[in-house]
Amino acid sequence: MTEPGAGPSFLATGRGKLTLTLLCAIAFLDFVDASIVNVALPAIRADLDFSVQSLQWVPSAYLLTYGGFMLLGGRLADLLGRRRVVVTGTVLFALSSVAGGLAQSAALLVGARLAQGVGAALMLPGALSILTTLFREGGDRGKALGVWGGVGGAASAAGVLLGGLLTDGPGWRWVMLVNVPVCVLVIAGLFPLVEGDRRAARWADFDLLGAVLVTGGTMLLVFTLVKAPDVGWGAARTIGGLAGAAVVLLAFVLAERRGRDPLLPLSIFRIRGLGAADVTQLVAVAGLMTMFFFLSLYMENVLGYSPLRTGSAYLPLCFGVGIAAGVTSQLIPRVGTRPPLVAGLLASAAGIYWLSRIPVDGHYLTDLLPGLLITSAGLGLAFVAVTTAANANVDPGRAGLAAALLNASQQLGGALGLAIFSAVATARTEDLLADRRPVPEALTSGFSRALLASSLFLVAAAVLALRAANTRGEALDAPAEAARPEPAPTR
Repeated sequence: MTEPGAGPSFLATGRGKLTLTLLCAIAFLDFVDASIVNVALPAIRADLDFSVQSLQWVPSAYLLTYGGFMLLGGRLADLLGRRRVVVTGTVLFALSSVAGGLAQSAALLVGARLAQGVGAALMLPGALSILTTLFREGGDRGKALGVWGGVGGAASAAGVLLGGLLTDGPGWRWVMLVNVPVCVLVIAGLFPLVEGDRRAARWADFDLLGAVLVTGGTMLLVFTLVKAPDVGWGAARTIGGLAGAAVVLLAFVLAERRGRDPLLPLSIFRIRGLGAADVTQLVAVAGLMTMFFFLSLYMENVLGYSPLRTGSAYLPLCFGVGIAAGVTSQLIPRVGTRPPLVAGLLASAAGIYWLSRIPVDGHYLTDLLPGLLITSAGLGLAFVAVTTAANANVDPGRAGLAAALLNASQQLGGALGLAIFSAVATARTEDLLADRRPVPEALTSGFSRALLASSLFLVAAAVLALRAANTRGEALDAPAEAARPEPAPTR
C-alpha cells in the first residue's frame, strides 16, 4: 500500500475525504450491528418462536465471534494484505446478513449472527490499520482518528435508533438486510480508493497453533461471561469456563514466546502506552456500553416507550458524541491524549451517575436527557483520545495487530460489563420482588443499582488512563527496537 508522504495534506484532497468516509462506514457497520438487534428482540421472538433463554443469543452470538476472532483478523490483515482481508470480511458480513434477514428458524438466525461476527472481526482491525497507515501526518492522523472515534462512540446509540425505526417500519428482518447495500458500496469503494498491499507471509508461515489457542480461549471467555448472569457466578460451569479460558490463553502466551512467526509478537506490548490504553478501553467500555442496555429496558419496560420512541431518545447523544469528537481531534495536538481521555471518562461517570437516579415515574427531559448529554460529551472525548493513544508509535507492519488489540478489549469489556451489571441488576430486582414490591419499582431499582456500578467502573478507567501515553497524534516517534517492523519471512 502506498502511503502518503509528508507533503500536502492527504485528508484535504477529495480522495482522502472519500477514503476516510469509506473506512468510517466500515466501523459504523460493525459497531452498529452489536446493538441494532436489541430493540427488535420482542418481534424476533414472536416471529421465530425463540424461547426466553435462547433469545439472548441473537445479540450474544455476534459478540462471541466478533471478540473471539478479532486478534486473528488483525494479524491476517498485517500478513496477508489489509484490503484483501477487509474485502473478505465484508463479503462474509453481507452474505450472513442476507441469511439472517431471510431466516425462518431460530437456529439459522443465530448461525447468521455468528458468521456476521467473524466477518466484522476481519473488517474492523484491517480498516483501522488502513487509516493509521494512510493518514501518517500528525494533523491528518489526529483528525482522521477523531472522526473514527466519533463514529465508534455514536454507533451504539445509533444502533438502538435504527433498530427502532426498522422494527416499527418495514419489520425486524430489515435490521439484518439493511447491511447488504452498505456492504456493496464498501466493496465497490475499496478497490479504487485503497491500493492493494503486498502479502507479507505465506500460509505455510502462518501461526496456526497460536490462532487456534487465542480464538478458542477468547471465545470461551466471552461465552462464559455472557452465560454467567443466567447460570450464576458461583456455578461450576462459570468457574470452569473462566479457569479453562485462563489455561488456554496462558498456553497461547507460552506458544507465542517460543514460536518463530508468532500471531501475537509479545514485543508489541513494549510500545509506549499501548497496553495502558487497551486496559483503559476494556474497563471503560464495561461501564459505558451497558448503559444502553439498561436504559433501553427502563424506557420500554417501565416508562412504556415504543421501540421507535426508545431509539429516538438517543438522538441527542449521537449528536453530542459527534460534536465532542470534533472538538477532541482539535484538542489533542495541543494538550495530548491523556487530559481529554481522563476528562471524558470522568464526565461519562458523572453522566451515568445522573442516569442511575432514574425514578419509576421518570420524565425524559429531567431524568434522562441531562445525563445523556453529559455522557455524550464524555464519550466523544474518551473514544477519540483512547484510539489515538493506542495507535501512536505503532509501525505499519503491526498496525492491524494494534487495531485488533484495541477492538478486542472493547468487545471483552462489553461482555464483562453486561455479565457483571446484569447480575447486579437481577439480584436487586429479585430481592425487591421477594419483598412483594411492585414490578416497575423492582425493575427500576435494579437498573439504578447497575448504572451506579457502571459509573464507578468509569472512575476506575479514568485512574488507569493516567498511565496511557500522552501523545499529540503525531506520526511515529523515532523507531525504537520494540516498534520496528518485523521482517517478512524469507523461507
